[in-house]
Amino acid sequence: MAARTEEAEAQAQARGDVIVVRECTTVEEFDACVCLQREVFGLPDLEISPRRHLIVVRTAGGFTLGAFAGDELVGFALQQVALHNGRLGGYSHMAAVSEKYQSRGIGARLKWAQRERTLSEGRDFIKWTFDPMRARNAHFNLNRLGVVVRSYAANYYGTDYHAVAGLHGEAYGLASDRLFAEWELNSPRVERAARGGPPDGDCDPAASVEIPPDWAGLMREDAARAREELARVRTEFQRYLASGLICAGFERNDTRPRYLFFCEP
Repeated sequence: MAARTEEAEAQAQARGDVIVVRECTTVEEFDACVCLQREVFGLPDLEISPRRHLIVVRTAGGFTLGAFAGDELVGFALQQVALHNGRLGGYSHMAAVSEKYQSRGIGARLKWAQRERTLSEGRDFIKWTFDPMRARNAHFNLNRLGVVVRSYAANYYGTDYHAVAGLHGEAYGLASDRLFAEWELNSPRVERAARGGPPDGDCDPAASVEIPPDWAGLMREDAARAREELARVRTEFQRYLASGLICAGFERNDTRPRYLFFCEP
């Protein structure tokens, strides 16, 4: 992991774009995390993690890692201490990167720094949720980080009324379905991903679930169809997971992106 971090730093320096990842510790830095949430997610204040939450997380043993360009916070990852079936690990509640700094590998640097910090504290497991309909997040989590998915939560946070704007200004809410990412930090799968390789070798999936290629566009243009697609993906995911399969891959495709399911190793 140290070699990977040093390589990333060298590449950033070569571009003249040095980003430093370190823990957020001050009130001003936590306030910057709050502002970044508003910028990236567009959430109502009711759903923003406030400064007090970030401070309490740190006091309780968690941490917020920030990505800084000079004094400017351009990304962060918030991790809480959590129990998973009696096993002490981390829960990554939120991660965000400023729009103007996206697609520069900052999100990956934050996640690998989370892994390094968690391992240094004697824990080897992190869990978080992500939206099943977002192809970019699916590729990042499954293919680049090496997570696996064993559970699907329907409407986890309650209805997202801000997610879809309907015709004539009326609001159509969508259920906030989420997949649970399980990150086994010392597993061979994650070790391979940490070295920059694919988490798994070439093997045929036992099943797959397609998602719309442009979810944001579908929500914007046809809220009713978006709701139907979410219901289909939920049903198929729950069926395959209930049969004992795990989701451990994602196939990127401009027209038919899909999740890949395999037998539990």
